[in-house]
Amino acid sequence: MNALNGYNIEDLQPGMSASTAKTVTEADIVLFAGITMDTNAVHMNEEFAKTTMFGGRIAHGMLSVGFISAVLGTRLPGPGSIYLGQTLKFKAPVRPGDTVTATVTVKEVLVEKKRVVLDTVCTVGGKPVIEGEATLMCTSSKG
Repeated sequence: MNALNGYNIEDLQPGMSASTAKTVTEADIVLFAGITMDTNAVHMNEEFAKTTMFGGRIAHGMLSVGFISAVLGTRLPGPGSIYLGQTLKFKAPVRPGDTVTATVTVKEVLVEKKRVVLDTVCTVGGKPVIEGEATLMCTSSKG
């Protein structure tokens, strides 16, 4: 892997894994709401959010999904790879102040198609909050 190209498809093997972690801040939630225009009160209004099943504000689920994208685009398979698809199961809420760890693990390598399938998970305190599977197109050393 290098900083400009990431891993080529020929260099990937099942079981390879990479992670990143980020503490979700108030600023992250507000900026994400501004960028996406998702100003749902469960994310923005503590008084309203207290009346919901969550008992308080939660971060946007797609904000945490973005951490998966960060691992895929910068670490494994890394720069040069192209996101083709992602399945997601939201298991638990992420709250302001939670540290989310996003981990991707190579599940299947399809060298002839230049595709890789990875298990994706976000955890908070070791507990899964998002699970899924991503498919990416990768670069090849053969062009």
